Amino acid sequence: MTSTRMTPRPAATPAAQSGADLHEVDLAIGGMTCASCSSRVERKLNKLDGVQASVNLATEKAHVTYPTALTVADLVTVVEQTGYTATELRRGAAGGPREGLAETETAAQAGSGPAYGIDQVMSRASLRTRLEIALPLTVFVVVMAMVPAAHHLLGGIRPWAELALTTPVAIWAAWPFHRSAVINARHKASTMDTLVSIGVSAAFLWSLVATLAGSAGHMYYEVAAVVTTFLLAGRVAEHRARTSGRSALTSLLELGAKDVAVQRIDPQTRSTREVRVPIGELQVGDQFVVRPGEKVATDGVVVDGTSALDRSVVTGESVPVDVGPGDEVTGATTNAHGRLIVRATRVGSETTLASITRLVEAAQTGKAPVQRLADRISAVFVPVVLVIAVLTFAGWLVAGQGAAAALSAAVSVLVVACPCALGLATPTALLVGTGRGAELGVLIKGPEILESTRRIDTVVLDKTGTVTTGKATLVDVTSSGRLTPTAALQAAASVEAGSEHPVAQAIVRAAQQRGIELRPISDFTNLPGMGARATIKGTEVTVGRASLFDVVPGDLESLDRVGTTVHVGWGGVAYAALTVADEVRPTSPASLEALRDLGLRTMLLTGDNKRTARQVAEEVGINPADVIAEVLPSDKHEAIARLQREGRVVAMVGDGVNDAAALAQADLGLAMGSGTDVAMDSADIVLVRPEIGAVADAIGLSRRTLAIVKQNLAWAFGYNVVAIPLAVLGLLNPMVSGAAMALSSVLVVTNSLRLKAFGRSRA
Repeated sequence: MTSTRMTPRPAATPAAQSGADLHEVDLAIGGMTCASCSSRVERKLNKLDGVQASVNLATEKAHVTYPTALTVADLVTVVEQTGYTATELRRGAAGGPREGLAETETAAQAGSGPAYGIDQVMSRASLRTRLEIALPLTVFVVVMAMVPAAHHLLGGIRPWAELALTTPVAIWAAWPFHRSAVINARHKASTMDTLVSIGVSAAFLWSLVATLAGSAGHMYYEVAAVVTTFLLAGRVAEHRARTSGRSALTSLLELGAKDVAVQRIDPQTRSTREVRVPIGELQVGDQFVVRPGEKVATDGVVVDGTSALDRSVVTGESVPVDVGPGDEVTGATTNAHGRLIVRATRVGSETTLASITRLVEAAQTGKAPVQRLADRISAVFVPVVLVIAVLTFAGWLVAGQGAAAALSAAVSVLVVACPCALGLATPTALLVGTGRGAELGVLIKGPEILESTRRIDTVVLDKTGTVTTGKATLVDVTSSGRLTPTAALQAAASVEAGSEHPVAQAIVRAAQQRGIELRPISDFTNLPGMGARATIKGTEVTVGRASLFDVVPGDLESLDRVGTTVHVGWGGVAYAALTVADEVRPTSPASLEALRDLGLRTMLLTGDNKRTARQVAEEVGINPADVIAEVLPSDKHEAIARLQREGRVVAMVGDGVNDAAALAQADLGLAMGSGTDVAMDSADIVLVRPEIGAVADAIGLSRRTLAIVKQNLAWAFGYNVVAIPLAVLGLLNPMVSGAAMALSSVLVVTNSLRLKAFGRSRA
């Protein structure tokens, strides 16, 4: 990645700098209840020599890079010594994403060893049970405390009745808060649970002492009960919302087939028969059957049969795609009609679906730069709040107010200041945004990419395979002298058989369709951006640009055809010209309009001649002045750099090997998922849906996700800035504080869930 990128890769760890081998692991972290928890776990792990860890509160996972000198057990031990649980998340190579999901869900929900937080002490069902019992008891306590008629009816037994009803709420229902606070205190730590536990305990114990002493003053039983109930209700709602946010990834993981009909050869009869086996037993090279309505079990190539595949679950495409022998198919897509026989080319963790899942999980585990400030504040937030609460209590006493009023203000500070919203502001938005992106066929590799999209003002599009279909066809063969068009096509196809370029593939495909036998070649040499060269029967044959030849006959040089023209010849002389044309994607014009609606300047970058490039630009609505034609791969890189020097913030969209350098140079690289692995590795965003409309979706969704993150952080910071001073001044009742704190977390998560409604572009 070059220095021009706005979001450079993280600095290497000490281990990496010293050349040591690094390993990666994902851990399910148990016991985290707020941002201070995740910050402390991350800080402790990063203190280990050579370790680089990122802990995500919303996903309850840590992604850790560590040197060979350490083991996963060492990492788990550090987490446990910090006061939390850790479980390694493994992804089975055979079972692929399905096994990974099962193990992740089990570890995240159940954990292992002791549990140190409310989410681990209670399952969601238990959490709901405690709330269902606490709620009616709390209602009765509030009525007895607040309704004058109840005072008259109960008389002197009212405090004892409140004590009887509040005790199960303040002790049993709130027990997870107390237990978590005590265990974390043993580790010299404080969390949100600490604030809640102290607040509820102070209100309950004050009232208990007053009741036993026969005091006629105001009791705070209703405060202890209401705060506990509100926080339990908020946690239930928050848990449900966070689960909904994870649903996109969960549904993605669940898309794969469970079993598959594999063709086996009977050893006795030597006949082929179908055997139904679990998906985990499928091997590369196996041929399997896909019937109408069934899902394709794994990535492969069609051996026999024709059909149409619904690829919407993987790529977001709404229209089924026709496939036949020789076509590649993707696992988890649905066979609309017809019977297909497919040869497996990738299985388990190597499939497209597994790769998509890994990218989404990586993005959800990471942190955007905008979250760093929140993490730094959360790390010291709880201890500061404890000090503020003590000072508030003392200040009210010094001011001559009663102990009851001082206690009420202190409890309000403790309860209202819980930093849950601060910790959930960024990760929940990333969780929902990246999940929605996966549904739209947009894979955002990391949360730092969101910052890049905000400043993009120019989108540079590679022509072949991006604006066009990439499936070029041979439209003309013109030969010179005694060389026949058939012989020219045979020579060109024989050489181009060793190249992956779309033009080369079109020439080879045309020769095969015409039944022309390819000649054996030797000494093949690829000439990037220029053509190719190989030896046929002792003669070195060149196929490529006219500039590769010393002599180009006039009848070949004067050709004026729309498309890409390559010349064929030997001995420095061109003897034939072949013209290949590529169709514009039907969705490209509308997609380009969607990009312009985002305020982006669109440009076309291609190695084709200017006439062809300008015709394509005219078809899709790009200004001819924004066309950069006849460029070599190195020129593409330089073209991006030149735009950056002019002050442009550039996004590059491409799909080929020759786009990799330009993708890396650009401020934001977007690779078509139908392209090469090199291009996708160099990009920041992978577009599984092979159309430019996905570019508009990627940039629009990234910007929207970043906007939601900022809204969440603004609310979380603003809430605490306003609420804590009000609580210190005694302007917030502890019960109101409890409701406000619970509501703040639910509000942040609910705001993030709005990203699920983000719609794909009209293209």
